[in-house]
Amino acid sequence: MRDILGRLRDLPRDQPPRWLDSLQQDVRYAFRGLRKSPGFALAVVATLGLGIGANAAMFGVIDRLMFRPYPYLRDPGSVDRVYLETAGRGRGNTYTVFPYAQYLDLKKWTTSFSQHAAFVTATHGVGTRDAARERSILGVSASFFDFFDSRPVLGRFFVVAEDSLPLGANVAVLSFDFWSAELGKRDVLGESIQVGNVPYTIIGVAPHDFVGVNEGDPPAVFIPITAYAANEGGGNRADYFFKYNWDWTQMMVRRKRGVSDAAAASDLTNAFVQSYSAARAVHPLYRPVELARPRALAGAMKTAAGPNPGLEARTLLWVTGVAGIVLLIACANVANLFLARAMRRRREVALRLALGVTRGRLAAQAFTETLVLSLLGCIAGIAIAQWAGFAVRRLFIAETSAFDVLADWRTLAVATAAALIAAMVTGIAPVLFAGRDDITATLKSGAREGTYQRSGARATLLVMQGALSVVLLIGAGLFVRSLNNVRDLRLGYDVAPVLLVEWERRGTPMDSTDRAALRRRLLETALARSDVERGAWTNSAPFGRGTSTLLLAVPGIDSVSRLGRFTYQIASPDYFATMDTRVLRGRRFTEADRLGAPRVALVSEAMAARLWPGREALGQCLRVGWRSTRPDTMPCTTVVGVAENAVHDPVADHPMRYYLPEAQADFGATWLLLRMRRDPAVAAEEVRRALQAVMPGQALVTVRPARELFDAKRRSWRVGATLFVGFGVLALLVAAVGLYGVIAYNVAQRMHELGVRIALGAQARDVVQLVIGQGVRFALAGVAVGSALALVAARWIQPLLFQQSARDPAVFGLVGFLLMAVALFASAIPALRATRADPTTVLRTE
Repeated sequence: MRDILGRLRDLPRDQPPRWLDSLQQDVRYAFRGLRKSPGFALAVVATLGLGIGANAAMFGVIDRLMFRPYPYLRDPGSVDRVYLETAGRGRGNTYTVFPYAQYLDLKKWTTSFSQHAAFVTATHGVGTRDAARERSILGVSASFFDFFDSRPVLGRFFVVAEDSLPLGANVAVLSFDFWSAELGKRDVLGESIQVGNVPYTIIGVAPHDFVGVNEGDPPAVFIPITAYAANEGGGNRADYFFKYNWDWTQMMVRRKRGVSDAAAASDLTNAFVQSYSAARAVHPLYRPVELARPRALAGAMKTAAGPNPGLEARTLLWVTGVAGIVLLIACANVANLFLARAMRRRREVALRLALGVTRGRLAAQAFTETLVLSLLGCIAGIAIAQWAGFAVRRLFIAETSAFDVLADWRTLAVATAAALIAAMVTGIAPVLFAGRDDITATLKSGAREGTYQRSGARATLLVMQGALSVVLLIGAGLFVRSLNNVRDLRLGYDVAPVLLVEWERRGTPMDSTDRAALRRRLLETALARSDVERGAWTNSAPFGRGTSTLLLAVPGIDSVSRLGRFTYQIASPDYFATMDTRVLRGRRFTEADRLGAPRVALVSEAMAARLWPGREALGQCLRVGWRSTRPDTMPCTTVVGVAENAVHDPVADHPMRYYLPEAQADFGATWLLLRMRRDPAVAAEEVRRALQAVMPGQALVTVRPARELFDAKRRSWRVGATLFVGFGVLALLVAAVGLYGVIAYNVAQRMHELGVRIALGAQARDVVQLVIGQGVRFALAGVAVGSALALVAARWIQPLLFQQSARDPAVFGLVGFLLMAVALFASAIPALRATRADPTTVLRTE
């Protein structure tokens, strides 16, 4: 041991390890080479930067929506959201919202979990008088806070005693952002804040960035879930904890150590079967367990990563894959550039080998050069992601906060990993090429060293770029046509000039007479404004909660429900004119259709065709069961008009709809629709203030443009079209540059051959045809391979489209034509350069 230590002490302390010295030499050599070829370096860094930046920006979005744990969540790998599923209408229906009684059942009858919590997200008016605004709130059980490693910055969280059945304490914990922005960070403990109908005593302020498990807007206030149920539950407030007729609760659990996902799902399913049986004992109309096949699982906390992600989440996954394809195209382009460079430096490499440099040393130098360029591309990509990330996140998650890549280690890690992968992918080509050539043959090539040589690897990379570009452009075309289909869809109404006004009583006592009088005052106040053209009352908003149902019977039909789902709309007399919904036959509602007058209804064209095929719907009888009244005991409601079909959800719409007069409904409408003479978004706040002035007590009005709901419904197609087009154009640009580079390099190598051809009598058009023909062949191969890949992927992309075939020949043909046009353009410049080959100079080299 002493001898070893003595030898270590005798080693030179200023001499670095051999591998480190070699690495330093390789890095210096790489930078010297880049300084000599700045155009090459810039092309590689820009190409890789675009690919890496696209992936970093998309990862920032998908990570936020699917994978990033909620702030402060302790041991997120063991925490799950509970998903329930029952069979119905030929498929499984997966949902996360169920009765509170079912939450209690699952908590009682499972053994796989160490913690359970219930929560509900909602929007309610927060504040008083004119300062009141609709905000997101989170009702949670007291156990909810135990899932997080967080402490309030002021006061405390509520405890079990304040979240007890049947009525929890009216206490509230404010979010940090709400406390800062609205209350100036002052000491508010013990003060009262009104949430919905009830004043709550403030007992604490949550820490910065604490959002609980909200997936939308961050909550402004946290309240006990039992207080929420008792205060906001309407007719269910007295018995919400043992009845199964109010779906409103969500559940999160923490698995015990060692419990697998399968074991947790089995335990939850057994408890859900018992709970479903208990619910069916109270509600015999529930389907038998054998038919409903209830099952449950503990899945991802982010619903976008859950068992049944929505259309927007599925579109996001596809677009993220598209970003990966862009990186592949960039890598193929860069690999082609490196191959061209390696072929150009064949004599240099052969000379170095002849002088004793090993092939491994050359390979290490080549790989180091690609690694340096990839890391520079990573820096460029991070800058691109920083610049573009705000727009991409705003497009997907409507987030307006800054997208700081440098402060996000997860996105930085992904960008770095992408750079390393790009280095390995693009570095293979020069590394392999460095070991292939015969030294003697290469050195003997002399002045003929630049003679054209075919390269299967370069051709393959070029065809791959074209094929992947075709796939992206076909996807872009399909999403653009899908978006156009949504835009061109006749909705059955015009949402552009409409304002939606919703009112909330917030505990202000009102009987039916008071509510009717308030509706009249609000409508009169709105119509008194010069910018309001028309107004009408209804029970639901278009593209909002517009699919309410009632029990329905029709004489001569055994079961109306077997014919489909029939939804209803309450409408005041001016509803059809306000919404610009055409009445095709019969009449609209009038002031004469009041309580005590004969019951009347309008039906949609689709409903008329379904219930009375081949017959006139006017004068037909509907029997409508209000609340729990059996419809067959009700008097006839006569159909007096047939309206055009109105689309309330382009994904899963139910156009079979009937309209009932607002004056004849035994419960009042809560939505006021205003048709504006100017931009609704501009007028919204002025209208809100005017209407709020006539609201009694703490009652609140919320005003928003109807287009907001419409835009939210079509956002998945807009996102798909925007990003597919953006990435498709980017891929096409990279592929075009790659094609140009390959053709230009081939022309440079073939100048001797082309000079000989010209000397032997070849015309300029023959040379142009020769060069362009090569580019066209590459493009044709790319179109063929890309079209085949797009046809294979069509079965998976079809569910993301709206009234658009994923195998549309028009889109495939247009993309093929576009790539051919780009190939012709990219080949034209090198072709013109080829015609300038000087045969005299060429012949002198012989």
